[in-house]
Amino acid sequence: MERRELGRTGMQVSVLGFGGSEIGYEDVSASIVKRMLNGALDAGLNVIDTAECYENSEELIGQAVAARRKEYYLFTKCGHPEGWGRGDWRASSLLKCMERSLRHLKTDYVDLIQLHSCSEDELRKGEAVEALERARGRGYARHIGYSGDGRAALYAIECGRFDTLQTSINLADQEALELTLPLARERNVGVIAKRPLANVAWKSGSRRPTDSYAYLYWERLRELKYDFLIGELQDTVAIALRFTLSVPGVHTAIVGTTKPERIQANAAVLDAGPLPKELFDNIRARWREVADRMWVGDT
Repeated sequence: MERRELGRTGMQVSVLGFGGSEIGYEDVSASIVKRMLNGALDAGLNVIDTAECYENSEELIGQAVAARRKEYYLFTKCGHPEGWGRGDWRASSLLKCMERSLRHLKTDYVDLIQLHSCSEDELRKGEAVEALERARGRGYARHIGYSGDGRAALYAIECGRFDTLQTSINLADQEALELTLPLARERNVGVIAKRPLANVAWKSGSRRPTDSYAYLYWERLRELKYDFLIGELQDTVAIALRFTLSVPGVHTAIVGTTKPERIQANAAVLDAGPLPKELFDNIRARWREVADRMWVGDT
């Protein structure tokens, strides 16, 4: 599998990474996670990304692959110790979150610790960033990053204190291509694409998806009307993933799943390489033609 250097971190990351949200939120058994993650490593993936607020995701990952720790880069996020949406950006809380994450992940360090979608105001206060820098100094993490979108993500790059940005990039979420990625490339900031498959929101067709997580992208895709999304699901997923990884400046795309076979399938489609330039340019042109100014990055 292709590997790219993650900006100034120097990490040679696989273009496809494993995202740990689904295994935490969807009550996946430890045995399935073990089979899935070991299969992912065997297939050439070397990035595992999670967060302390993804229920028991960190524990499941630690149980599954702690014995193979030297074979992968381990990323996690902090800032929501009581669950998603209840942020706590005090330095004392963030440091406790990181210490707890290390215990759960059964490791002495993570390769990347990321602030998990805190606001621009919180970033400007400085306490949260200083906590990550202190954690790096203590050896809890080798690198620090910001996970989020919009103006906060732009400030995270502008302030010069983060090594990486994790942000939403997909067929239905292209704000970052103009707002943050050009500056990230200029400053050699590593870029991790989240939601690279747009939550596969098009699979429900004309029916509103029952999963609210996919609804925003479903609405946008109904207006974008990409004709290639009418095809077989495996073909449309391939185009979506290759689009994200064809975006200049993207180093790895984090895909979550609860099905071991999906990792193998996603890895296989990447053998085809980037999208043909004409198709990529058509997708971008359609976005510029249709996208409303309120179609901001989905945090």
